[in-house]
Amino acid sequence: MVVKNKKRTKAGNGEGFKPRKMKINHPRVWFPEEYEQGKQWCMEQHMQHCFVRSHDGLQLHAFYLPAENAGRTILLSHGYRGSGFGDFAPDARFLHEHGCNLLFIDQRSCGASEGKYITFGALEQEDVKRWCWYLAKRNKKRLPIYLFGKSMGASAVLMASGKELPHYVKGIIADCGFVSMKSQFQYMAASWFHLPHIPVLLWRLSVRCRIQAHFSMKDADTTHAMAVNHRPVLFFHGSRDGFVHPDQSVKNYQMCRAPKRLVIIGGARHLCCAFQQWEKYHQSLLRFFEKYDAGARIG
Repeated sequence: MVVKNKKRTKAGNGEGFKPRKMKINHPRVWFPEEYEQGKQWCMEQHMQHCFVRSHDGLQLHAFYLPAENAGRTILLSHGYRGSGFGDFAPDARFLHEHGCNLLFIDQRSCGASEGKYITFGALEQEDVKRWCWYLAKRNKKRLPIYLFGKSMGASAVLMASGKELPHYVKGIIADCGFVSMKSQFQYMAASWFHLPHIPVLLWRLSVRCRIQAHFSMKDADTTHAMAVNHRPVLFFHGSRDGFVHPDQSVKNYQMCRAPKRLVIIGGARHLCCAFQQWEKYHQSLLRFFEKYDAGARIG
């Protein structure tokens, strides 16, 4: 399966192929009122449209929301067929009210960004890098920049952490990310669909990725980045995540050689950590910022 986004939708309204297990892990099922309120707040803000060109020629889009007396800027990287407004529904208002400029990027093939294929981080990591340099160029106050991703967006920022990024990037936040496209598809094939001959299926998928979507599955992997990244990483994962198994964040945490912290949220489903234990989650974010903001304006 090569994931092609055939139905283009407005930011915040991503649709398409979503298996039942993905749907029952979504926060709109478990926290519908809080999810819609957070998403609606985002849609009511007056945001700036931003654009960059990807390394392979796509026009990528993002929404930018400046904060009054900002102390930092956060790049928000959403997950598979998601949106910044949806995936960060429990966080955006809190972050903005705590002095954070917000850049909601539309992943390639999502929202207003161009592209046909979702590549599970293989090419998205390069897009994240482009957005980092975009933020650095407009960072006149030399504020610290953080990369905050959820689900596939978490894996993308982890992968990007192994690349040459502006020195303003001070930390990474990865909520329910996976180690690799291969490990994620292995888990889904075995646990969701109980498919036989998984190595053969993965080989066929790898061939289609190369021929049809022009990327390698091997590039959708956090292993190298976790070995070379020196920026601190804050990991989150829900203990009842049935979409990306919690072991994936544990493995990323174990591989990470930079300063790190892993927060497991008891009882939380996929993308539900911030809803499940709101105070613990957001206080962990603030402590992370307070610890690593220092010295960001030097240089």
